[in-house]
Order: sequence, then C-alpha cells, then structure tokens
Amino acid sequence: MIPYVVIHTAVSVDCRMDRLDVDMEQYYSLIPTWKEDCTLSSSQTMLQAGLEEWEHDGSSDPSAPLLAVVDGRGRFNGWKKVAPSPFWRKGVALSTTRTPKEHLELVRGSGADVIVAGDEHVDLRAALEELNVRYGVGTVRVDSGGTLNGVLLRAGLVSEVSMVMQPQLIGGRSPSSFFIADDLGGGAAMDAELMSVERLDGGSVWLRYRLKRDQ
Repeated sequence: MIPYVVIHTAVSVDCRMDRLDVDMEQYYSLIPTWKEDCTLSSSQTMLQAGLEEWEHDGSSDPSAPLLAVVDGRGRFNGWKKVAPSPFWRKGVALSTTRTPKEHLELVRGSGADVIVAGDEHVDLRAALEELNVRYGVGTVRVDSGGTLNGVLLRAGLVSEVSMVMQPQLIGGRSPSSFFIADDLGGGAAMDAELMSVERLDGGSVWLRYRLKRDQ
C-alpha cells in the first residue's frame, strides 16, 4: 500500500519558496494535523539545512516519525545529527542499485536503515510501498523543495497539498517554485479539490487541496 502523502510548504503569493519571511512557529504548529509516521525529504534539502550548526542534547523521542531521505547519489552523511533526535526516531536512506556501497555502509554505521528502490533514480512508488511494509508507515509529510515535489506530483503519488501562503510577492526568475515539472508545461493541468481555507495570524492563508492520485 502507498501511504497517504501530503506536501506541506510555505509559499509566496506567486508560489515561490525562496527569500520568504516565514513565521516558522506558526508553520510548524500545523504539522500535527496529519500525525505523520514519516517525514520525506531530499538530500539537497538536508544538505542545505545547516546541520553543522545544529545541536541537540542527545535526547530522542521514540514516538517521533521516521526521517526518509531520497539520496540515490549518496550525498547525505548527517544521520548521526538528525536521527535519533527529538524530531525523528530513526533515519531511512532511499537509495538505488547504483548508490556507492561504501556510502551505504556509512549510512548503516550511523544507525540509519537503507531501502534500495530503482536503478538510475530512486523509484519513489516502490520506496513508499516499502516504508509501509517495513515500518507500517501510513502517512508521509514531504518537507522538501520543488524538485522532489514535482517528481511526486508527476508520478501521481500525492494525496494532499497544503500551502501556507505568505502575504509576500517575490518576483524574479529563479527556479525556486513550489512545483518543478517541466515536462508537464504543455500538458493538461492537474485538478485539485479544495478541502479547506483558513486565515492565519499575520495575513497568511492556509490552503489545503485533495488530489486524485494513482493507486
């Protein structure tokens, strides 16, 4: 079974994700809505998270979700920093048959597990199914950028899109949009059903949409 996958993100009015002034306390206060079993991120997002400056007291929460990182090229080595921690109980690297074996040994040595799915790229459908089978994951929250969002949406794996729209306009031409999928540029639009709209403090608006996904 493929888990319920929700993309939760903050965007500007023009759906950009960079240079935003986000009330992070407000943003993260919404996350318990889904009671997630697993947070899904990309290696690029984790590499940009500034983990070298992140410290915690060594405590962990066994009721916290898993952290799964899409890392087919074997780039992320910060597992000891993030899992186990107060935020994630365990780490899972989503890799491919071509991910360097030396890297996978380092991942396992750091206490994280490995799921091998796909050859050239991580097969996200297979990886999500394995997260369900191996760990009983029923709900996944995606915490990443537009590239992973685009891959998941393009593959029909997303059940819900949650957007906290900030009262800001960014402009410019950088590729930091919520949904990057160039091959859909000339195709049919993806239909979404509005689930709810909520006005938040500070002028932000929380939009939730249901998507029809592939089974």
